[in-house]
Amino acid sequence: MHRPSHLRRQDRSADTRIAILAAAEAAFAKSGLAGARIDRIAVEAGVNKALLYYYFNSKEALYEAVIEHHFAEFSRRALEVLAAPGPAPDILLRYVNLHFDFISAKRRCAPLFQQMMLAGGKPLERLFRKYIIPRSDALKALLTRGMREGDFRRTDPFHTGLSIAALIVFYFSAARGLQLLGDFDPYSDANLKRRKQEIVDFIRHGLFTTHHSPAT
Repeated sequence: MHRPSHLRRQDRSADTRIAILAAAEAAFAKSGLAGARIDRIAVEAGVNKALLYYYFNSKEALYEAVIEHHFAEFSRRALEVLAAPGPAPDILLRYVNLHFDFISAKRRCAPLFQQMMLAGGKPLERLFRKYIIPRSDALKALLTRGMREGDFRRTDPFHTGLSIAALIVFYFSAARGLQLLGDFDPYSDANLKRRKQEIVDFIRHGLFTTHHSPAT
């Protein structure tokens, strides 16, 4: 059975938008907002510049859309994990694994987010309110529950959440620098696996109580 024409148009529109976002992500990660060229992004996306501007009315709007695309996907998945029933330590480790694997799979996002953090302004504020604050609140609630139930040692939930994020994010933010330390490929399968295990072990030993042994 044939799909109605308006649905086929919607499919093509969605595919075009995704292609533009993918090309823009690569360009912004390589050259930054100032260095990326709209003409080149359009060519890589397989569209003309006029069509690109039809979807995104400025280079700045396209840049923001690239970052929001990542935030929206990760926040949806993260909130599902953080709100799931079960022991707080198990949920926390699922969240840590999700966060690490997501950035690993979409590693070009790390320098883009750094660039936006440095630039600041209303786009960053909007994305924080829409995505990061709800996720931070959900993580804080999970940590608070784990402390109340005796699975986590008593800490400041805000700073504990911040420390967990730093353990995960810094590795990817510093990846280019880590390559300069010697014969080290931060994105090899072996090093990614080792780094994730080190993060998990650090969190277990630093946060879990004997009520929920680090060995479990």
